[in-house]
Amino acid sequence: MSASQPTRHYYAPHGGHPDQKVMTTDRAMFTEAFAVIPKGVYRDIVTSKLPHWHNTRLWVLSRPLSGFAETFSQYIMEVGPEGGSERPEPNPQAEGVLFVVEGELELTLAGQVHVMVPGGYAFIPPGSDWQVHNRSKEAVRFHWIRKAYERVDGIDLPEPIVTNENDIAPTVMPDCNEVWATTRFVDPDDMRHDMHVTVVTFQPGGVIPFDETHVMEHGLYVLEGKAVYHLNQQWVEVEAGDYMWLRAFCPQACYAGGPGPFRYLLYKDVNRHMKLPTLD
Repeated sequence: MSASQPTRHYYAPHGGHPDQKVMTTDRAMFTEAFAVIPKGVYRDIVTSKLPHWHNTRLWVLSRPLSGFAETFSQYIMEVGPEGGSERPEPNPQAEGVLFVVEGELELTLAGQVHVMVPGGYAFIPPGSDWQVHNRSKEAVRFHWIRKAYERVDGIDLPEPIVTNENDIAPTVMPDCNEVWATTRFVDPDDMRHDMHVTVVTFQPGGVIPFDETHVMEHGLYVLEGKAVYHLNQQWVEVEAGDYMWLRAFCPQACYAGGPGPFRYLLYKDVNRHMKLPTLD
């Protein structure tokens, strides 16, 4: 971790099951414009498994589905000791991003071994040769975001990236008194990339001061803190561990409630023409 960076916190679910005495008072919402999956629903009963993954379970946060996500899927992976996969990605057209929130992950990418710890980020181009294993004695938990890469004639595939957010200086947004910043893992002007996964940080009291209404589809996982989000004319309280999916053009604004920073992992689709209907 860079000496100039503060200590980071990353919420990671552990599953379990609520007691029968617990009353259902959760905040789950599913609408045509957005969905909110609060941390209280990451229970054992809603986990999934994948072929060729060992000692592994996952929570599916979003998937391509009519009326839901269109461009990506997002999982929280939980890999136990000696677990992992030699064949993690079945689709050669899929690109991926891994982001570690708890534990230690060994990533082998194009024959090079990387040990990833919380805050660790990896971009995996389509068609890559890669494997993941947990060599430690504790479970490792990480996000896995998948997207079908949109190739463009004359533009090369992006290269692999393995880094950690704590080694990257955040970019402060203009005219915000330094309370709103974005940690970028790729150059936003690099047209090879058709998705951006970043970490957004608001200091207590920081705001998005207008309803953003734009073409990107969003996936937001709250890593730390709490806020109130304004989504399509509804105010929604969110906290560390909650997940939000926002369809393209869903109005969005927020107020960071404090007492500490409000931080989230953000997915957006970028840098490509809008797909048009096929004409007969």
